Amino acid sequence: MTGRLRLALCSFGIAAGLALPSPATAQPFWQCAPFARVFSGVQLFGAAASWWHQAIGKYGQGNAPRLGSVLVFKAVGAMRSGHVATVTQVVSDRIIKVTHANWGGSPGQVERDVTVVDSSAANDWSAVKVWYKPIGDIGIRAYPTYGFIYAGASAVARGVGNTAADLRSDAVRLLDRNPPAGQ
Repeated sequence: MTGRLRLALCSFGIAAGLALPSPATAQPFWQCAPFARVFSGVQLFGAAASWWHQAIGKYGQGNAPRLGSVLVFKAVGAMRSGHVATVTQVVSDRIIKVTHANWGGSPGQVERDVTVVDSSAANDWSAVKVWYKPIGDIGIRAYPTYGFIYAGASAVARGVGNTAADLRSDAVRLLDRNPPAGQ
């Protein structure tokens, strides 16, 4: 079995195991990093905030959102491990939609197409405000971010680009079978 196929199967196996409902909750519980890994195809591991530095030399990085890119939040305050979210739509130069897991008002749950607003003074996505379900609006707190990780040419050269679409479609099928509560 090739290393690339083994990596894809391992990632999906871990994600599938995490998505199985426990008898107590009957709903899947996702952490943001494993979910983003499966949903985006970006094969980085560990704390979400560490993804930015791990991506150097493996994936393209920048401060402009692209469909399928991963927005990496810095570790701050109660968000000690940072956060990652996958861009599902670029609405304008300062508004995107993301799909992510385990955010504030939905612990362990996946939220699809959540609005994120660039709140940085320089319009460089270095700080964002995120839709917050409990208040039904954009949150008041701005979170610092590193920027976006792109599954670019170096990922395709390593074969990650070939499995990313399969992983995304597997993640979507998984979500359709196990929808988060309230969605």
